[in-house]
Amino acid sequence: MPIEPGVRVSDDDRDKTVQRLQQAFAAGLITPEEMDDRLELAFTARSHGDLAPAVADLPGEPVDEVVELNSTGGRVKRAGDWLVPRRLRITSEYGGAHLDLSQAVIEHSVIEIELQLAYGSATIILPPGATANADAVVTRWGSTTCKVPGRPSPGNPHVRVTGELGYGHVKIRYARKRFS
Repeated sequence: MPIEPGVRVSDDDRDKTVQRLQQAFAAGLITPEEMDDRLELAFTARSHGDLAPAVADLPGEPVDEVVELNSTGGRVKRAGDWLVPRRLRITSEYGGAHLDLSQAVIEHSVIEIELQLAYGSATIILPPGATANADAVVTRWGSTTCKVPGRPSPGNPHVRVTGELGYGHVKIRYARKRFS
């Protein structure tokens, strides 16, 4: 369904445009000066007609793939310096997930994590300032605890957690402070 040029843009529309511009800049398709001009267009756009010129001459939007991590009985674990995909699906019958994003490389303003855990729990650790929403997580015999703000904060990553857990818990928190 085509988007009408006069329809107002959302923050998510602006974020997607900024991501496309960042990818184009990183690929050498636009100069730093063009990047500045196009970012100004993206941030000040009120309608899709205002937003379109910022990316009109760039290649089409890349396919947004889902990175899938599967386990039968072990825990899926990511920590340290790892690249967080925009969309991540974790599936495990008898294992859990431990995702530490506190030192990870996060290139997207919104990250989507889908959990499909039959008998496992998940812990998601966020970097300072990041936010998360886990309202779409369904637990049958468990709970969901989110100790970080739930609304997106400009300039910080936002994590949307969805999925289903049979007998597990989901915990979302910031990294604990270490004492020397």
